[in-house]
Amino acid sequence: MSDTTYTRRLFLQQGMTLASMAATAPLFIQRSALAMMQPEGSMLSSRPGVPEDHILVVVQLGGGNDGLNTVIPYGTGRYYDARPNIAVPAPGRGAAQQPAALPLDHSAGIGLHPNLAGFKELMDDGVAAIVQGVGYPNPNRSHFTSMDIWHTADAGAKGYGWIGRYFDNTCNGSPVPERAVAIGRTAPLAMHGARQQPVTFETADLFRWLGEDLPAPGGSLNPPYQQINRSSTLDNVDPDSQLGFLMRTALDAQISSDRIRAAVAKQPLVRYPGGQLARQLQIVAAMIRDAMQTRVYYVSLGGFDTHANQVPRHANLMRQLGGALNAFHNDLKAQGNSGRVLTMAFSEFGRRVGQNASGGTDHGTAAPMYFVGDMIRPGLLGQHPSLTDLDQGDLKFNVDFRSVYSAVLEDWMSAPAAKILGRTYSKAPIIKA
Repeated sequence: MSDTTYTRRLFLQQGMTLASMAATAPLFIQRSALAMMQPEGSMLSSRPGVPEDHILVVVQLGGGNDGLNTVIPYGTGRYYDARPNIAVPAPGRGAAQQPAALPLDHSAGIGLHPNLAGFKELMDDGVAAIVQGVGYPNPNRSHFTSMDIWHTADAGAKGYGWIGRYFDNTCNGSPVPERAVAIGRTAPLAMHGARQQPVTFETADLFRWLGEDLPAPGGSLNPPYQQINRSSTLDNVDPDSQLGFLMRTALDAQISSDRIRAAVAKQPLVRYPGGQLARQLQIVAAMIRDAMQTRVYYVSLGGFDTHANQVPRHANLMRQLGGALNAFHNDLKAQGNSGRVLTMAFSEFGRRVGQNASGGTDHGTAAPMYFVGDMIRPGLLGQHPSLTDLDQGDLKFNVDFRSVYSAVLEDWMSAPAAKILGRTYSKAPIIKA
C-alpha cells in the first residue's frame, strides 16, 4: 500500500469525507477531484450491468423486535395461551386499552399490530411486503453477536459488512464513499468494507467543517479556510500530491456539506410524523430528491428490547415505524422516485413465544422482515412459523436471512451475491420479475 493510499484512507475515516460532486465546483475540482477515488469520469458514468439508479434503504430495528406482536397469528389459540397479558386481540375483540389487530389474511388468521396502520396502508396499496419467519441456523441470542451475524452475513460474526463487501465488489478497486451513507452517530458494521467506508452523520447540521466554530486571532477560522479551499490559486497545486489530495477532499466535503444541508432544509413534499426514525428517513428522502449519488442509506430505530412492560413500549415503537415508513414512501412517490428505492427493515432476532413474569418477552429467534417499494412482490411472503413445533420455546426459522440478502443483491442491485455472501443461497422471492 502506498503512502498516498494510506493517507487517503486515514483522512476519509477520521476527517471530512468525500460525499458528492457539485456541478458548480471550481476549476480545481473539475480538473482533479474525479481522479481522487477512481478513474476519471467513472463516477459520473454507469458501469455495465450495474443499475446506477437503484437505491437500497436499510432500516435497523435494534433490540430484537417482537415479531409475534408485530405480525400477529390471531387465528392460533396457542398465541393467546402463551401470552395471556400481552397478546394483541383478534379483529373485532379489541378494547380502548388494547386495540385489535389489523387483518392481513383473515383465512390464515394473520394480522398487523394496530399501530402499524401506516404500513397496512402500504400493503393495501400493493407496495409493501412481509417475509415471515426469517432467521439463521444455530441462532445466537446475544444482541451484539446476533447483530454482527446479520451485519456480516457470517455465522461466526466475522469479516467485513455485507454492504461494504457489495461496494468492494462493485467499485473496481476504487472506493466512492458518498455511495454509502449512514444516518446516526456511528457507521454500522454492515457498511464497512475492506476498501469502502461510509459517510456518517447524525444530522445534516453536523455534517460540516467544525473548524469554522473555532476562534482565531482575527475572528473565525472559516474565512481563511474558504479562501484557501475555494481560491483559483488551487489550480497551481499538483493534484497528485498529498497537499492536492487533502485540499481536494476538504473542498469537495465542504461542497457536499453545503449541498446536503441545503437539500434537507427544503420543505418535504409530505408531512412526516415525529420520532427518530421519521427524522432520519426525511433526511434520506431529501438527499434522494436532490439526486445524490448514494446507492445505500442506513437508518435505525432502537428500544425493542422489551423485557418488561412491553405493551405500551412496543405500541409506541410500532406507531413510529408505521408512520415513518408510510411518510417516506409517500415522499418518494411525490418525488417520482418510489420506483427507484427499495426499503428493507430487520431486527437481530425476535422474542420468545411465551411472555415472561414482567409483562414482557425475552430474547428469541426468528422474526419477520419488512419491505417497501414499487418493485416488491406485495403481501405476506412465506409461511408463519409454527407456534407448536418450537426449538426450546423459540420459533424455528423458515427463511435464511442471507436468502433475502441474495435477492436484494442480485435482483435489485445486480451484484454477485455468491461472491459477496461467500456462498450461494436460494433467493427469496421478493423482487418482481
